[in-house]
Amino acid sequence: MGKVLLPSVIVEVEGPVVFLAGPIQGAPDWHEEAARILLELDSAFTIASPRALPNEYETFDEAHYRAQVDWETHYLRRAAREGVIMFWLAKEKTHIHERAYAQTSRFEIGEWKERHMRDGAKLVVGIEDGFSGARYVRHRFGQDCPEVPVVSSLREACEAAVRLVPS
Repeated sequence: MGKVLLPSVIVEVEGPVVFLAGPIQGAPDWHEEAARILLELDSAFTIASPRALPNEYETFDEAHYRAQVDWETHYLRRAAREGVIMFWLAKEKTHIHERAYAQTSRFEIGEWKERHMRDGAKLVVGIEDGFSGARYVRHRFGQDCPEVPVVSSLREACEAAVRLVPS
């Protein structure tokens, strides 16, 4: 336990998984800090961090794309079964003109909000001040699932995730 998994090789793990969900492209590198905080708080789980190491892919072709998405899907589902999905909605650092900021994360948070309501998947939502659409996300989680912690700092999100990890 207490290890961090990175894309894109899927390995079986024992015990709970905390999946670090949230923007990668155009976002600051928050995943490493989140993993450090989580492991400082508790090491009785595995962390799945979808941010690949720098230069992991020389080119991000279709095969790499599919491997990344399959890896993320596997560990999101694994964390939903035994663990926590922790969203950190970091504000945009670098604008990428070809895509909307956090476009995948916005899809995923809606998907997992619904899975939480249907299946009881454990979620934490952290929203950095300045994230576009924060008011809407807070309002909808407050309406539909007020038991999901919605917090304002990365540390608070990590602390909430640790509290929700099954023993």
